[in-house]
Amino acid sequence: MSNIDRHGNNFALRDEIKAYWSSRAATFDLSPGHEIFSDEERAAWHALILKHLGPGNGRVALDLACGTGVISHLMDDLGFAVTGLDWSETMLALARSKAISRSRSIHFNMADAENTMEPDGTYDVIITRHLVWTLVDPKASFAEWFRVLKPGGKLLIVDGDFVNISLGEKLLKKLAAFLENAGFRNPGTPHAPGHSATAHNSILSRVYFSNGARADAVATLLKDTGFQSLTVDANLKKIHKAQAKDLGFFKATARGLQHRYAILATKPDA
Repeated sequence: MSNIDRHGNNFALRDEIKAYWSSRAATFDLSPGHEIFSDEERAAWHALILKHLGPGNGRVALDLACGTGVISHLMDDLGFAVTGLDWSETMLALARSKAISRSRSIHFNMADAENTMEPDGTYDVIITRHLVWTLVDPKASFAEWFRVLKPGGKLLIVDGDFVNISLGEKLLKKLAAFLENAGFRNPGTPHAPGHSATAHNSILSRVYFSNGARADAVATLLKDTGFQSLTVDANLKKIHKAQAKDLGFFKATARGLQHRYAILATKPDA
């Protein structure tokens, strides 16, 4: 039986993506770059959000692929009325538990980012972090996000190209591997299950942005969807600097060399 329906939707790959992130849920918050580990990093994220979206002031926000709710909490800090959406119930269970422990009134729902099941024109703001690179059909996803935004609503995407590795990053990896093999560097304890690298690479080879989610390509698809006033912000240095002490020298330096960005897009007023 084919896993491709008449619209070309690849349900097998979507199921693999869902299973992959569900398997990562238990250790997700242990990884620097996922959970927030310092007031400095939290402030850097707040600054990025305020720069592009402004203060919440009770505006209704949707955190897509919210995972354990890290970005949802940042948005809640700034006064947004937040709903987090994810299709991994394992992730959502942790997100709900975290919100209760921190006395936050954040709502979490299970749904696919390409089919949110939210009414038209519901949200003032949509935010995503590290979702776009995993999308099977970004055109359908962007159309869905456009639909659920209010006229004049804003979309903030934080993502990156995790496929194309620069020469500098390749050299760093080789040096780190050499030092580990020579016994001069401890690689540390991985926070992901042992099979994750294989599963991750397999998924990455089959998603839409298998050649890397470059900012210009993402921006073009957003424009084609109808979004306007696009801004690409590649200056995430304050966030990366704050993460550096938890990542270690090699990973922190490599992260600074990667093509990471924030894209702000606006749905036109009616």
